[in-house]
Amino acid sequence: MKKTIFSPPLEEAKAISAYGRQRRNMLKFFGASAAVITIGSACNRDNNPTTPSGGVNLGSGDVGILNYAYALEQLEAAFYEKVVASPYSGISALESEYLTDIRNHEVAHREFFKAAITGAAPTQIIPALEVDFSSIDFASRASVLGTAKAFEDLGVTAYNGAGQLISTTGNGPTYLTLAGKIVSVEARHAALIADLISNGSFANTTDANGLDTANTPATVLGIAGKYIKTKIDASHLPS
Repeated sequence: MKKTIFSPPLEEAKAISAYGRQRRNMLKFFGASAAVITIGSACNRDNNPTTPSGGVNLGSGDVGILNYAYALEQLEAAFYEKVVASPYSGISALESEYLTDIRNHEVAHREFFKAAITGAAPTQIIPALEVDFSSIDFASRASVLGTAKAFEDLGVTAYNGAGQLISTTGNGPTYLTLAGKIVSVEARHAALIADLISNGSFANTTDANGLDTANTPATVLGIAGKYIKTKIDASHLPS
């Protein structure tokens, strides 16, 4: 049953739920900030995005944090693209609509970071990552929604943890604003997925103060690594 608490986000999503139009709108929405990112970070352009061992180096400084976010958005987008392309057994029309909207958001996030990093530091952007979803049963509602919840909750903690690592000078404040705009969308996703799994559980991941948790890149990538075949080197990220 459609819950009133999610009506505003869903109505906003419906207006942009066409795959291509949603992507264009999201990129347009972040366009001014992407232009700022493009102007900055040229000093890091000589860094190589791969390590001697063949792993993908996220890089350092703010560009490294952007690559970190880009890696996570690649994972989420790939997951939801698979979910929408191969719906689980018994999926309802409303659940399909919810998951399609979330897919569109995650693809838009992925493409935004790709465009922004390419403009700012074209030699530093990480490549498309190879994912491994072999542990997920895409025919099972429980498996898909359980994984979706894990990804969304992890994404929220990742952005919360990365915020303190962004510089306070140069383009840092712009990056932090963008992270705030994206994490709020990820939190909406997390709440919706949680409620689909168990009615009324949309806010069950907060602490005693009603706050979401934050995780370091090392912790996040350690958990996400189960689903990413590509070796990632995050050792140069700020701490």
